[in-house]
Amino acid sequence: MVTVYLLGEQRVSDPEDVKAGTVSSRAIALLAYLVLHAGLAQSRTRLAGLFWPESSEQQARTNLRRELHNLRGLLGSDGAPTADGPTLTWTDSPSCRVDVDTFRNERAAALAALADSDTQAFLEHADRAIDTYRGDLMPGAYEDWVLDHRDVLRRECVELCEATVRVLRESGEVETATACARRRIQLDPLAEVGYRTLMDLQAASGDRAAAMTTYHRCAAVLETELGVAPGAATTRLFDNLLGEQPAAAPRHERVRAAVPVLIGRERERGELQRRWRQTLDGSQGLVLVSGDAGVGKTRLTTELAEIARADGAVVATARCFGLPGRVALAPVAEWLRGPEFRSAIGSLDPLWRAEVERLVPSAESAPRPATSRAMVDAWQRHRFFEGTARAVLSPGRPVLLVLDDLQWCDAETTAWLAFLLSLDAHQRVLVAATARTDEAQSRRDVNDALRALRSARLVTDVEVDPLTADGTAELARSLGGPVLDPAEEAVLYAATAGYPLYVVEAARMVPGADATGRGGGGGDLGEVLARRLEQCSEPARDVAGLAAALGTDFDLDLLSEASDLDTDSLVQAVDELWRRRIVRPAGTGYDFVHDLVREAAYRSVGPPRRWLLHRRLAQGLELLHAGRTDDVAAQLAEQYRRGGRPDRALHYLQRAAEVAAGVFANADALRLFRDCLDLLEVMPVGRNRDAHEVDVRLGMSAPLTTLYGYSAPPLERTLDRTMELGQRLRRPKVVLGALIGLFAVHFVQGHTAQAHGLGLRALELSAADPEFEGQAHFAVAGGALGLGRPREAIEHFDIAQRSFSDDYSFILGTRLEVHCHAWESHAYWMIGDAQAAEQACVDALALGRTCGHPYSLAVALGYASVLHQVRGDDSALLASLTELRQLCERYHFAYYSQWSQILEGRLLGGEPGIAKIRDGLAALRRQRAFARMPYWLSLLAEVQIDIGSTAAARATLDAALIAAEQHDDRWWLPQVLKLRAEAGPFAGGVSARTVRERPIPTV
Repeated sequence: MVTVYLLGEQRVSDPEDVKAGTVSSRAIALLAYLVLHAGLAQSRTRLAGLFWPESSEQQARTNLRRELHNLRGLLGSDGAPTADGPTLTWTDSPSCRVDVDTFRNERAAALAALADSDTQAFLEHADRAIDTYRGDLMPGAYEDWVLDHRDVLRRECVELCEATVRVLRESGEVETATACARRRIQLDPLAEVGYRTLMDLQAASGDRAAAMTTYHRCAAVLETELGVAPGAATTRLFDNLLGEQPAAAPRHERVRAAVPVLIGRERERGELQRRWRQTLDGSQGLVLVSGDAGVGKTRLTTELAEIARADGAVVATARCFGLPGRVALAPVAEWLRGPEFRSAIGSLDPLWRAEVERLVPSAESAPRPATSRAMVDAWQRHRFFEGTARAVLSPGRPVLLVLDDLQWCDAETTAWLAFLLSLDAHQRVLVAATARTDEAQSRRDVNDALRALRSARLVTDVEVDPLTADGTAELARSLGGPVLDPAEEAVLYAATAGYPLYVVEAARMVPGADATGRGGGGGDLGEVLARRLEQCSEPARDVAGLAAALGTDFDLDLLSEASDLDTDSLVQAVDELWRRRIVRPAGTGYDFVHDLVREAAYRSVGPPRRWLLHRRLAQGLELLHAGRTDDVAAQLAEQYRRGGRPDRALHYLQRAAEVAAGVFANADALRLFRDCLDLLEVMPVGRNRDAHEVDVRLGMSAPLTTLYGYSAPPLERTLDRTMELGQRLRRPKVVLGALIGLFAVHFVQGHTAQAHGLGLRALELSAADPEFEGQAHFAVAGGALGLGRPREAIEHFDIAQRSFSDDYSFILGTRLEVHCHAWESHAYWMIGDAQAAEQACVDALALGRTCGHPYSLAVALGYASVLHQVRGDDSALLASLTELRQLCERYHFAYYSQWSQILEGRLLGGEPGIAKIRDGLAALRRQRAFARMPYWLSLLAEVQIDIGSTAAARATLDAALIAAEQHDDRWWLPQVLKLRAEAGPFAGGVSARTVRERPIPTV
């Protein structure tokens, strides 16, 4: 069935046609118009004039016929508009579902049930109707007919929500009624009655803290959007909820100063607006608003967000935090949790939805698994990035992603942003980031990401300077203080240097202080903020210190668990902090109005009390996230570390590292694992510490391999230590896994004999543990083949293949059966069995293409390319190399991409081919990957021979012989010896290919 989505998006979906969503905006607008006037015949002439007013009548009719043809192809004959001569009519069809029709039908059924006093039927139909209403009609469209229908549909859904809340409340289902009341506020966020209803319900359920938060959100929305405070009825309800009488809470204490208007920023605002217009035209990118702390960067991006919302865009905001305990990709997760993204994610292909679930698990998601044993799964990171990027693009509307404090952004988020902006050159996506100039310049990963984006011309820089003296005075006047004379304006400018935050804080210091700080005692901004905190009551100061110790935004549930205050006192304290503009509503809770305010609040807490606050916060987080502590593992680790509980910190640090590895944030995972080792250093020596360390070391292997490759010394040291600990703890599985990992390390490093010995040790131990038997045989086979013993290798490859099972994950990151067939093809070629070699190669490629594991396919292609080269099949070699190169470029595979580069150089020949081979060899040497070096060098020598550089070829072959001797790498030694022995005749016209195609004695 084809589904037409007009509420909250503009999209056509057909599960059987992946291209169904590719419909022009004009076609879907035409479809929407007919649907909204269902049953009414519409004149073709009128439709042509309405949708193509700029065209001639004939051209407009032609355009109409074209779009109708496209719609018929998309919707099918049953779902297309009915044509009757000069008119078109939309009629409902069982093969085409339109969400607007579904909403209206369910709403009508709900109202009919309500009229019949059938409460259960009403709630069922109302729930389906409200669920169908995913957002405004055709967001981003502003034609008069759209606006008229949009207002009607929104009002109908609002009224249905109100009726549902009444019925649920009368039925005693307060919790469900509360959820519906929240939905009503989402639909009409400027109507105070919705907030009052929600506050009433929250108070009725005994949750006064939630009612207070609702009031604060109401005030923030009205202040930002309309520049007004909540009305008397709303404020009176809030006062009653707090238990305050009007005399006890004078009105001037309740009314807060208006949000500062945007003053003196005409240039910056114009630049942001211009860049947003480019985005609407299909030019994605990143706009970086940079400047000093307190200069007004966030205020500018807030203005941009308001502009984007007015254009019907999806706007999502997130921020980074500077304290330890940050979570990889936290900003991306925060964006994707937004309601507009969550509703659209449901329409994604299941493959991409599964990737989104890694980062933002749904309520039905299974707990995150521990890290995989596979040492290389880097290719999955690309698919994960693509899935989450597609989720951001899924609403089918322009998207603005706002990111505050980019200077504290984690490396994975910056990498993800670069991926998103390179995914499709014509997506209407803009990232608006703020950054403190000095701190951003000190972050290498941030600078690297920005440099790459700048080279692609995707970054627009907007630098924000302090206000001028005139702008400073104008901002001070806008805050409602007394009129300043010129001398006072000069003092204000000198004291604040034109930084808007300084001006605002000076005006809010103390009752009776004006914008110059009169009555406040002067001082720098830190002193100003400290004095403003000192004006708070003691409970408010305590709450501010506790919230600051968390280091991120916070909710009242956590404060309630971690503080000594009862609920009533806590509510009063948070309300006081809100009224004094120390905190503001953010996300599902609150945040400090600025990081400088958070820092001042944290400094106000003495060191001994900080220790206690961190421990209480950790305990509160554990209680509130019981069963799902993975979501806050990094925070828990940091809070316990600061709270003097290294044992608990270690537990959560390790889990945070595993969670990071689960979303392929390998650098973050490795950092967290190393933090675990630092904590272990101070623990008492003994079996318990060894057991913790071996678990940490096992977790480190995969991110180390992904980041640095098989041959990296840090990986070798980690595996050596893992094996040592496994032996000490008598854990044979640990020892076996480490031996197989060390086999890979030493083989790639070129220590062939040592690698073979490690394989034999693993095989001996695997007799008691069949789980590792196949991998042990594989290690022995690979080592034997490198030593020039192909028959022994074939024997062990065959056993390894028989040990494979579908649910078996090879520790080296490839599918065992693919790698076995691929490598065994070389062994068969070495013994002269060309038919068996070809069959093994074909089997490896077939398995690689069907196993759904790109890295295994790359391995199969790499070994196939070598086989094609040694057999002299240039056409097959070119085909396999082309596919291998594309695969390596897409998934950023190292090592095998160098195989591709060297073999392409051999195929290309001449000086360009020599340069390509040398580049590939240099990359392998940088990776310390010396395996097969005699073979790679012989390819270079062959090209040198072909162009007549005999002396250079002799030197290259001498290097190949030395490499074979040093690394016990003997599988290609006979061919090297042949080439070297016949070096003289080459100058006389005998080609390298002629020599290579002569039979090689069986080794």
